[in-house]
Amino acid sequence: MKRILVPTDFSLPADNALKVAAQIAKKYDGEIYILHLLELPLQLIDPLNEGIGGDLPESMFFLKLAHKKFAELLDKMSYHLEGIKIHEVVEFNSTSDGVLSTVKKYDCDIIVMGSNGSDCLQDIFIGSNTEKVVRSSKIPVLVIKKEMPIFKIENFAFVSNLTIKNRKAFKSAFEFSKILNAQLHLAYINTPNKFKTTEEIDSFLDEFISGINYDISQFHIYNDVTVERGIRNFSSKINADLIGIGTHGRKGISHFISGSIAEGVVNHVQTPILTFKI
Repeated sequence: MKRILVPTDFSLPADNALKVAAQIAKKYDGEIYILHLLELPLQLIDPLNEGIGGDLPESMFFLKLAHKKFAELLDKMSYHLEGIKIHEVVEFNSTSDGVLSTVKKYDCDIIVMGSNGSDCLQDIFIGSNTEKVVRSSKIPVLVIKKEMPIFKIENFAFVSNLTIKNRKAFKSAFEFSKILNAQLHLAYINTPNKFKTTEEIDSFLDEFISGINYDISQFHIYNDVTVERGIRNFSSKINADLIGIGTHGRKGISHFISGSIAEGVVNHVQTPILTFKI
């Protein structure tokens, strides 16, 4: 986690994400790229002139305003950002495309994004800008929902349906847990409408973790009425500090486990979410 990208609209949720990113950067000797995106009308954008439409006063005004807000942000966050190498990035692009192009341009390792309160996943995973980034990003995306003065991960819950196509996401989560020095709890949520016997689940698990040096004693079968409810209750049971999930490209979060998970997954938890591309 040497290069951390933090998109900002200078809101409180974005500030909360930046504070977490700062803690990560200090712990792992990383640097932070703070990105602000300006979605201007096409006639104001000149791709041959770093996005600025010639000498159009409108585009110059928005650019100067962005730099002014950056200066105010860095001053406000000076205590948290002290000792960290900060890169100020302003791009003329849509949010999702701008974030992904910046990741590629600066070879970032992780995206840290802020989200609003208890209903955050309803906002994140129903066509919002964050949802677009989550489902398209090839690197992990950490979604922060509230201010976290101390970002310390001890229990990391990762929920999966144990299919082979989800192994890539789990392997990424496993490597991430080692970086964080956290206990990774892999869980299968067993529901009445898609009930699996212990024997069936064990068979899936053997193939799922094949070649991965995972401590099988930290695997859990959690029975609940729905997968969404199971995630919430299981995470609460183990006092999870972080919830990890895999995401399918264009299908988004609503298909991250069984192909039909509702957009309300863990709507009412404040736990940070870390997504991995399947």
